Amino acid sequence: MPRGKLYLIPNVLAENTAEEVISPQVKEVISKTKVFLVENLRTTRRYISSLKLGVKIEELHMEVLDKNSSPESINRLMQPLFKGADIGVVSEAGCPGIADPGALAVEYAHKKGIQVVPLSGPSSMFMALMASGFSGQSFAFHGYLPIDKRERVNKLKSLELESSKQSRSQIFMETPFRNNQLFKDVLSSLSPGTKLCIAKNITGSDELIQTKTVGEWKQNPIDLHKVPTVFIIQSF
Repeated sequence: MPRGKLYLIPNVLAENTAEEVISPQVKEVISKTKVFLVENLRTTRRYISSLKLGVKIEELHMEVLDKNSSPESINRLMQPLFKGADIGVVSEAGCPGIADPGALAVEYAHKKGIQVVPLSGPSSMFMALMASGFSGQSFAFHGYLPIDKRERVNKLKSLELESSKQSRSQIFMETPFRNNQLFKDVLSSLSPGTKLCIAKNITGSDELIQTKTVGEWKQNPIDLHKVPTVFIIQSF
């Protein structure tokens, strides 16, 4: 029996933007797929319903794949592939596999010789980098920085130093309700001449992507509380 394929299905970054950012190819795959591994059941059900594909949500088989999924559970979740069924992996936002537990399913698929099919869609880190004006030749994504203030400040300083030495764009983020604290730490711990790009609510109606020096941001700080935001720094 032919094996199914593992599709990596992008989700929206901002509500009510599917019509603009989700391609016909993605919609076609979703309409033909019955098994999904998702980071958040509620988010995925709402997302698929919003596409208005005529899909009956109650007929879909969805299971959670998150950072706590064990190797044993992943093995169980992937079994439909060996019976010929395709599986769609859906992140809570953006592209699965990028700073996302979907990578666990992809790793398993490669070990078992399963075809992995990535579908293009919005990615906050890549869209922020594209619009930042920073180097796309050398960059690193660090995900979430330490919660502890001292550790976070030390990490920021080390990223700034590495950026200067390697001419590398440094990308990171924070849980939205802690954005303002991270923003304050960036402004207080980095050199005034270091460039900082703030990319908030990408693809949303109030999207803002702006690059200034740390010194300039100090003169005109903005409120990032509870708004999905990507931070990028580049030091010269």
